[in-house]
Amino acid sequence: MRGAKPNLGNVISMKEDIADAVPNAPEWMSEDGRATWRELAPVMIRKKRLEPHHHHPFAVYCEAVSDVIRFTGDLAAFGHYYEVKTRNGLQQKKRAVWGLRQDAISVMNQLAARFGMTPVDEARLSVGAQGDFFKDMMDALNAPD
Repeated sequence: MRGAKPNLGNVISMKEDIADAVPNAPEWMSEDGRATWRELAPVMIRKKRLEPHHHHPFAVYCEAVSDVIRFTGDLAAFGHYYEVKTRNGLQQKKRAVWGLRQDAISVMNQLAARFGMTPVDEARLSVGAQGDFFKDMMDALNAPD
């Protein structure tokens, strides 16, 4: 081919490589929590929702996900209920891990909303600011016909 040889030094990548921009998970996190961090942090970085002051709340979200996974495994292995013999016969009682899982799901849902990780919350965060009604009205009135 004729012409100058290509110079790759002047090529600008169309997509930002965020692999280097993903921060390390805090040291206090569990291994499962760190795995969740590695999975979701790049998505949050791309959406600009993982600033340095968001790291600890996001780490708590990742730990809640880890807890839900672990507690769900315990429930699958040992069942949701156990039976207790009383004077009135056998009664079924929920295992303690059932309540722990419900608490972890609650924390997970609360923090997911704050980070815009559900479709409704993502739409809510992407709307932006309320705007200036008076300015918008004046612009509409002064617009050319």
